[in-house]
Amino acid sequence: MAEKPSQAPAEPPAVANASLASTANSGATASKTAAVEQHIDPWSVSAAVDDQGNTLSFDYEAISKKWSTSLIDQALLERFERLTGHKPHRWLRRGLFFSHRDFNNILDRYEKGQPFFLYTGRGPSSGSMHIGHTIPFAFTKWLQDVFDCPLVIMLTDDEKFLFKDNMSVEEAKKFADENAMDIISMGFDQKKTFIYSDFRYIGGHFYENSVEFSKLLPFNQVRGAFGFDNSTNTGRIDFPPKQCVAAFATSYPHIWGDDPYGNRVKRTATIPCLIPCAIDQDPYFRLLRENAHRMKNPSPKAALIHSKFLTALQGPGGKMSASDPTSAIFMSDTKKDVQKKINKFAFSGGRTSAEEHRMYGGNPDVDVPFQYLTYFLDDDAEIERLRAAYKSGEMLTGEMKQYCIRIMQEYVEDFQTKRKQVTPDVLKEYMTPRRLQWGGNPNPVKPPQPQGGKGSKGAAQPPPAASKSEQPSTATLVDRSTAPAAPAMLASGLGNQADNAPLQAQLPAETQQQQQQQQPSESSQSQSQPPPQQPAATHLPIFASTQAAEPQESAQSSASASGTATPQRPGLANVGRQSTTYGVSGLSSLSKKASSLIYGDD
Repeated sequence: MAEKPSQAPAEPPAVANASLASTANSGATASKTAAVEQHIDPWSVSAAVDDQGNTLSFDYEAISKKWSTSLIDQALLERFERLTGHKPHRWLRRGLFFSHRDFNNILDRYEKGQPFFLYTGRGPSSGSMHIGHTIPFAFTKWLQDVFDCPLVIMLTDDEKFLFKDNMSVEEAKKFADENAMDIISMGFDQKKTFIYSDFRYIGGHFYENSVEFSKLLPFNQVRGAFGFDNSTNTGRIDFPPKQCVAAFATSYPHIWGDDPYGNRVKRTATIPCLIPCAIDQDPYFRLLRENAHRMKNPSPKAALIHSKFLTALQGPGGKMSASDPTSAIFMSDTKKDVQKKINKFAFSGGRTSAEEHRMYGGNPDVDVPFQYLTYFLDDDAEIERLRAAYKSGEMLTGEMKQYCIRIMQEYVEDFQTKRKQVTPDVLKEYMTPRRLQWGGNPNPVKPPQPQGGKGSKGAAQPPPAASKSEQPSTATLVDRSTAPAAPAMLASGLGNQADNAPLQAQLPAETQQQQQQQQPSESSQSQSQPPPQQPAATHLPIFASTQAAEPQESAQSSASASGTATPQRPGLANVGRQSTTYGVSGLSSLSKKASSLIYGDD
């Protein structure tokens, strides 16, 4: 007999129809009735309109209260700076990223040196991103640099196909590739970044998580969160679980070194993620947070950090749209395009005449050029100088626009220079499933060691062994598209012997002997090399090479002899070039060693 679905936790109902007008405007009853309510959901955003027909700015404090998020305060920023040694990003200091869910939990893990990962994404609806799209990616890149942690970027080309009636699958995939190249141009570290298209990647453990998670969601809960009705196509109804389970570490077995052909690993499921996103994406992750603990391998609640919307050129209450070229500055725009759009379309907070503006001053809070400068100009003192000059009337609207035009032209031009360096080969490097490498907190605070000798009541206990269902397969897995003579590696993993040799060098002698018997032709040469030392705070692949490090010339000549020469390109990791055959003799010892590297076990 089917179990009766449990009632949803106390989260705000009907998020897609959440109204802020009644919260923001507490005036007379007649005024409330005439006002148009603010509307925010993952697919459309519109501001409230008062009874006089004026478009209101978004009330972010009201939506934070409505959706029960926490505002980012000074105490949280001070703790961040104390733990990381980094001054908070200007968007944090200026309140542009304003709200969060459980960000303190991520700081707790960073302080202790425990693993977590970043997850963000993009719905590719056009061939070029606009400046508003770059905000979460620039912020996520900064977080990746500060925390030195792995990152996954989801391109929801399937979502855009399902929610745009005139878009084909092929067009959605093409947009995903173009947007991925835009994202790479933001400067993400390839060694710790995995970018994927839903159409191309979803399967295996990811699909298992999606199916299991969807089984936990009654339709009325999804309908309440997203406003679905009887005319909604079933593809749209089926999509939310996919965006939710992208926050599960077990959806990416290759990142952690888990066997992608085995079962999902319970311990990997305990690794949480931090999701930087715009506030309109919060409904997805409320579903995730409500149900993550109900999975077979429970996961902690994902942490989120929310951004405000970058105002459309037309002014308050608008959101940049990829479908409206006059609403946004696109990353493919020329200098002339940028100048024309700001001069012609940017909403001004100035007065009707220069004389009146000099006398009464302008309103920087609604002036779009000034608002853009608060995002893209790093100097806090300069921002305050511009604010004061505009507000006093010392600076005119035309002068503010010219200042903004210069800054935005520089931003777009710098992006375009980097974009030209992203080739299809570079794109493939980022989108190849592989083992990522990261460092984490270089100075973690270790918990105090329990007192007592061996066998005493207070002695530290070893970590529990993986259950039988989680043990990696004992079969040798082979990617038959590559030469079988190349070094043993995880499927689509890092093809660099030197990267893996330190871990191999620390294996028990018995394990090394077993592996050398599998490759007798190479063992004699590898034994002549002294084992290198294990580098500190480096997360290495679990499925390591079965050879010690060899000189590069030797590795290249061996590959040439087998007819599988490995091309080298400066500035790019040699990813996915080696064989993806890996043996599993001694896998238990390998897994234990890698576990200590990932989870910080002693």
